[in-house]
Amino acid sequence: MLLLFVVGLYSCTSSGLTIAVLPDTQTYAQKFPHIVDHQLKWLDSNSRKFDYVLQLGDLTQNNVDSEWVVIRNAFNHIENSIPYSIVAGNHDLGNNGRADVRNSDLFNKYFPSSGFSGTYGLFEDGKSDNFWKEFKKGNNTWIIMGLEFGPRNEVLDWADMVAKEHSDKTIILFTHGYMYSDSTRLGEGDSWRPQAYGIGKDTGTKAVNDGEQIWEKLVKPNANIRIVLSGHVLHSGVGTRVDENDAGLPVYQLLQNYQEGVRGSENGGNGYMRIMKINTKKQTINISTYSPYLRKIHDGSGQNFEFRNIKFGR
Repeated sequence: MLLLFVVGLYSCTSSGLTIAVLPDTQTYAQKFPHIVDHQLKWLDSNSRKFDYVLQLGDLTQNNVDSEWVVIRNAFNHIENSIPYSIVAGNHDLGNNGRADVRNSDLFNKYFPSSGFSGTYGLFEDGKSDNFWKEFKKGNNTWIIMGLEFGPRNEVLDWADMVAKEHSDKTIILFTHGYMYSDSTRLGEGDSWRPQAYGIGKDTGTKAVNDGEQIWEKLVKPNANIRIVLSGHVLHSGVGTRVDENDAGLPVYQLLQNYQEGVRGSENGGNGYMRIMKINTKKQTINISTYSPYLRKIHDGSGQNFEFRNIKFGR
């Protein structure tokens, strides 16, 4: 009964989007493959209730084929039922997932850009690392924008150009590392900031950006970027903040993570995912955290809430 109740709460409407948000699946790929498989099977069985699925990076723990096979097989369940987009996290880059170099070969092997359809754009031809996709629902057209872990200066320049070219459309931006667990944006002094990894040694156009820099260079100047989602950070695994951009419009920024190492985590996250319902008619964004594996709503602090009186558009 609980399963049906939760899905009913988040059924699709013509006036908004219902998005399943899956943060770091790395522990499932390494230790509990049946849980991520259960998540995606559940989404497939309830595909009419969801418009889109976003995965926030760190699909794997060690960036090895055996773990990528687990994740690829899981996402096969929704390949023909729900549109989805993913980004690479630090554990999906470099040698054994250390992000020592920006090598995303396995990420692109298992989730190639050749699988993209509809209207979309890529930063680099033939690579899935940085992209935008157009998604239409009812009378609304959205842009889903995914960026690499610690996006390079040249990537942010490209993303800024894309945002300006689609200034009439609301953008949902997601990247692996952006917010910290104290609800600030990742920056100097924080654990797990992108610049602290091997890729952070790059300079010039290849220089890596932390969350605060992503805000200053990309999000704040573009009025149409209204939602930013990220995972990556441990401690409580959650954080929420709302800031005004240069146009005076609120930007809703959310951290969500349930992996091994997050306080209170069991079985690599016990299958918890975020369900985000955006209702443009009611002007609300409703956030709920639910595990189809446990058939249970997360009862922890900062897991279930609603933003109200949102002005969508410009």
